[in-house]
Amino acid sequence: MNDIKSVQEEIIEEFSILGDDKESTIFYIMELGDKLPPFPEEEKKEDNIIKGCQSKVWLITKTEGDKVVYLADSNTDITKGLISLLIRVLSYRKADEILDSDLYFIDKIGMGSIIGSQRSNGLAAMIKQMKLYALAYQSKLNA
Repeated sequence: MNDIKSVQEEIIEEFSILGDDKESTIFYIMELGDKLPPFPEEEKKEDNIIKGCQSKVWLITKTEGDKVVYLADSNTDITKGLISLLIRVLSYRKADEILDSDLYFIDKIGMGSIIGSQRSNGLAAMIKQMKLYALAYQSKLNA
């Protein structure tokens, strides 16, 4: 599996093909959300909703060995696509890799201008929650 930087570079490359076509970019983001693995219905509960998102975003984690694995879903296609990008970059990583990651791809692909300020706040909330889960897992390991 590629490192976090390589995955971000792949994403930047994919989005560069779309150029400044905002409509195509949004459609592509929504398509990415369709590729998320199914989210367990029983986990669609209040405790798993990310606070600070306009849409409902459910996020849970599990571990495989020393790696943190994220599972997510959303009630809107665009938000589901956004969380799928974050999962692509951060899932199946060690907790310290997640915590040390600089998610520069978001700015490089011009995500802020594509999704607007409300969704940008939600995206920040998603990143924060993913890093909090990684921190909790790291704390467990070091306990």
